[in-house]
Amino acid sequence: MSTTLQDRRGRLVTQAREALDEIKGNTDEARSAELNERHDAIMTEFDGVEGMIEREARVTAAEARAEDHRASQRPIPADGEARADQAVAPEYREVFHKMLKAGGEVSDLTTEERSILKRGAAEMRAQSVGTTTAGGFTVPVELASFIVQSMVAWGPMYNEDICTTINTASGNQLNIPTVNDTAVTAEARAENAAMVDDGGKDVTFGQKRLDAYVFDTEFVKWSLELNQDSVFNIESLMGTLLGERLGRIANAQLTTGTGSSAPNGIVTASALGNTAAAVAAITGDEIINLLHSVDPAYRQSPKARFMFNDSTLAAIRKLKDGQGNYLWTMGNIQNGQPGSLLGYNYSINQAVASLGAAAKVALFGDFGKYYVRKVGAPIIGVMRERFWPDLGIAGLIRFDGELGDAAAVKHLVTAAA
Repeated sequence: MSTTLQDRRGRLVTQAREALDEIKGNTDEARSAELNERHDAIMTEFDGVEGMIEREARVTAAEARAEDHRASQRPIPADGEARADQAVAPEYREVFHKMLKAGGEVSDLTTEERSILKRGAAEMRAQSVGTTTAGGFTVPVELASFIVQSMVAWGPMYNEDICTTINTASGNQLNIPTVNDTAVTAEARAENAAMVDDGGKDVTFGQKRLDAYVFDTEFVKWSLELNQDSVFNIESLMGTLLGERLGRIANAQLTTGTGSSAPNGIVTASALGNTAAAVAAITGDEIINLLHSVDPAYRQSPKARFMFNDSTLAAIRKLKDGQGNYLWTMGNIQNGQPGSLLGYNYSINQAVASLGAAAKVALFGDFGKYYVRKVGAPIIGVMRERFWPDLGIAGLIRFDGELGDAAAVKHLVTAAA
């Protein structure tokens, strides 16, 4: 399955490139629009295939764990019964479930399993589930042992692999000294000439300040009855959901925080690198200009990268350089190799603005120069006495963020309307 998905993934990239390659300077607008639409559809399918590869790996691991658990729960047979090391014929429902997982194909079943499936399907009884009085009353309504949780991406500014994190036990004001001596050079000195001593080239120092701003989820309450009767551990579920709320607010503030009684978000603190000519589009040359607006000293950092949201990535995937090469390069998810842009890694951050008038849509630079101050760990607290007999839960988080060097990260802004 994995090999098939990998092959399909490679074919989709090839098809997407072929669609764009058909767009020439003399291609009419209708045909260009059609090819662009086809490219977007292919890349949407490409994203789905990548997700399927990741999910298949997780499901395989989960199935292995479940099988280990089932094996540990099987009773040891008494004398005269089948021994544990002997093959036990699977039940009909197990075979039926296996067939459904295979997409309804019976070719993946063994001869014995197909025989069991055939026998089960051939049974005809007068009593039925569909009619309550014919037996339906005896069939309990079941609830799945899992819950479908909606998701939305919210990283990655709280991630220590992206930024530089400082963990402190208390929230006292934390000052970071800075110095910028890059504009000062030495001078030629004539023989026997006295060295200048007027203080004109003294080093100038500065500092950045990190505070500890608090954000909370507000209380979420639930009844004693729900806590006792639900098949799920409501306290654990609520804790997970509130933890993600804290993650979302942290990423949003560290991305676009105003810096006034709030973190100075990376977008807010970054300097202008390049201005796009269009309102809702960017070109390959403009991406290259953004990259080269950052000094090479920062581009050599292991944390140098691009950052933009997913819709902007969709537009960038179509861009080529002057030699017709795609700026975006497909990685290899099987080998843990991410996609890259102009040879650099990139991060998807949904808190960065989408393409639009006067929007800061892309960042590039050394994100290691952005400092995230974390005060302890996020806290999730359950109140049992305050809302007794019901329960309440809330979470809070303390952090701050600041760009230590304004030259380290630059942004690309689109044209004004």
